Amino acid sequence: MPRMTAATLRASPAIRRWSNAVAQFRKIMWVALISGSISGLVLFALQHLTIHPIIQSAEIYEARAEQSHAPEEPAPTDSPRNASWEPAEGWQRISLTALSTVLTGIGFAALLFGLATLWSAPMSTMRGLRWGLAGLACFVLAPSLGLPPEPPGMMAADLQSRQLWWLATAAATAGGLLLLGECKQGWLVRIAGLIVLVLPHVIGAPHDIQNQIVPDDLIRQFQIASITTNAVFWLLLGTLGGYLSARWIKTHPAS
Repeated sequence: MPRMTAATLRASPAIRRWSNAVAQFRKIMWVALISGSISGLVLFALQHLTIHPIIQSAEIYEARAEQSHAPEEPAPTDSPRNASWEPAEGWQRISLTALSTVLTGIGFAALLFGLATLWSAPMSTMRGLRWGLAGLACFVLAPSLGLPPEPPGMMAADLQSRQLWWLATAAATAGGLLLLGECKQGWLVRIAGLIVLVLPHVIGAPHDIQNQIVPDDLIRQFQIASITTNAVFWLLLGTLGGYLSARWIKTHPAS
């Protein structure tokens, strides 16, 4: 059996495909790292300036409500094992919030441009902007139709049921948009896309609104600021990632 040299291995189609796949994956991760970090930092700065003061105001109402409903007998102190850790106010909370926002941005960027590459869509700055708009629709606008952003102190339904509806709505919106915008299989597929798109809203989001302890105008300010800052994040992420992908990632037109 002839001995396989390094040049022979490099010439093997399987080795070349594997090498190209690894190189593509590395480029996608670089696009996600750069675009997600920049977009995440911008989102953190915007939210720190606009949403953080609203949260502090809402927490004052929440604390007053808890004090008014506090029992006369002091509650037993949590044991160290059961006490949950929370970051201290100040730089500890700010730095951890910034880190989590940047990591979330990188994760969304990896998901967005990984899917775009798998979809074999030739990427450009404008196409990246379209993918950013799709991300905004899937992860912000569509879920907000049923479950608007909630400041502290806003009574809502069970957390698990809200998370389940949010995930189902994001997935259904992504599937519906792909069927409507990317597939060219005729009107039956597009009708199916419309059905998938509206199905979570027909089912309805879980609601259990009780007596609100936060004023309506504060809730409205929080919702507007949250949706607006997230819109800036997704548009910047899509545009920047599309620009970088067009230069680094080779894709082929969808057949």
